[in-house]
Amino acid sequence: MKRRQYSIPALVCALLLTGAVPFITAGQDGPQNTNNDSVAKPKRRPQTPPPDDKDTDSTPAESTPPPAPTTTEAPRIPSEYKRPKAGETAPADSPTFRSNATTVSVDVAVLDDKNRFIPKIPAGNFRILEDGVPQQIAQAGTGEAPMTICMVIEFSGRFQAFWSRGWYETLQASYTFLDTLKPDDNVAVVTFDLRTTILSDFSPDKRKAEEAMRMLRIPGFSESNVFDALTDMASRMQNIEGRKAILYIGSGLDTFSKITYDQARRSLQESGVPAYTISVLQISRLLADSRGGGFGGDNITFLQADNEMRTFARETGGMSFFPRFVGEYPSVFQQIEQSLRSQYAFAYHPTNTARDGKFRRIRVELVNPENNMPLRINNEKGKPVKYQVIAKAGYKAPREVD
Repeated sequence: MKRRQYSIPALVCALLLTGAVPFITAGQDGPQNTNNDSVAKPKRRPQTPPPDDKDTDSTPAESTPPPAPTTTEAPRIPSEYKRPKAGETAPADSPTFRSNATTVSVDVAVLDDKNRFIPKIPAGNFRILEDGVPQQIAQAGTGEAPMTICMVIEFSGRFQAFWSRGWYETLQASYTFLDTLKPDDNVAVVTFDLRTTILSDFSPDKRKAEEAMRMLRIPGFSESNVFDALTDMASRMQNIEGRKAILYIGSGLDTFSKITYDQARRSLQESGVPAYTISVLQISRLLADSRGGGFGGDNITFLQADNEMRTFARETGGMSFFPRFVGEYPSVFQQIEQSLRSQYAFAYHPTNTARDGKFRRIRVELVNPENNMPLRINNEKGKPVKYQVIAKAGYKAPREVD
């Protein structure tokens, strides 16, 4: 007696006919946010204008609109150093800053040719240049610290359709990253297609992030507004203290953003939030090219998207990855973790004190202070090691009115 074999599409159809239809139709609008819009800096909602005084007498009392509900901002990410309230004094060991001086913080990661963090480099070997001018380092430190991560996940009908290869890779990468977080890390989950949706706000409770991930079943739109989503989250996170970053997971292809690539690039540079990008569907693109067909767009379009993600990551002090197989995700997230947790933290007062609101470019170099030549780093066998210095590209100077 032969055993019947059923294909996966036939099983899906059977599930739809036996009761899964309400679940599918309920998700056609994409994942919905049941929490308050936050990610550290909520958008301001328009307030209801007050009624006109001259119409007060002629308008019935029952037609008066109710007052607009007040919204409260979510608490900021805690910091070890807080500004003392009125009547309080700051702790004796807390740092003090001059109100008329600008302090620029620069987090630096030094990685070898295998993307491993190189520790124990003396602070005297670092040189920070602002617009080509060397700066005097005022503070220096190193060590591990908790991370504040905003996961920005592309979830559109174009590449993340239900049970598609892109849907599987996106979820696999997202869940794998959640498993690498430590108890003190704060994580938020944000998805986007035509619109950006905050599924869970910053919290050290990973269960909230996992609950948010369970909403990723049926996308709402086929567009993917990468530029809008990244710049929106970076703008919200720029005032968060400590080690923070955006983790982008998606195809990298922007289709309908309100801003251009140049505007997004400038906005990400000025925010000071490192962006780590993971571009999925690499193997699917290669297979489609080998067969002479396209994969959701021509190859040139995808190559341009890859270059845009590289630029975003490099200029914000992050890293870009293009894994071909799911098995590469653990090593990718290990590199991100090492780059974020183990960093050299510096601060300096810029010599250019003009408050003109212009963008100042930063370059960090490793030098030998004795001869002012590039620093040579050797491995345990005494052979020179090729390394790269990762830091943000610059910052926007304050204006006189700030």
